Amino acid sequence: MSINAKHLATFILGAAAGVAAHKYLQTEEGEKLLEDLKTKANNLKAEAEGAIDKAPEYFEELKTKGAETLKGNFPDAEAFFKDLYDKFTGGKGASTDPEPSPTPNPIS
Repeated sequence: MSINAKHLATFILGAAAGVAAHKYLQTEEGEKLLEDLKTKANNLKAEAEGAIDKAPEYFEELKTKGAETLKGNFPDAEAFFKDLYDKFTGGKGASTDPEPSPTPNPIS
């Protein structure tokens, strides 16, 4: 892989941008910017942790209300899904096979 002028120019511009950012962050205004960023990041972290704590309750409520809404608007939906499940499982409902049938090897 050869280094041509385009790669070299990209590296030099990146290094110059890094030096400029470092110089800016050393000023009083740059330090203020860093403090603001840290404060916002900590607030966002606290908000995300709060959302994680509330997520199980939210999804449980969503599941309950969704089931109630589905049963209220489509009273025969439960029977439909049961029939559909039975159709895919061969009408047996829950499998009573203690040992699953072996899957054939497509290569042999």
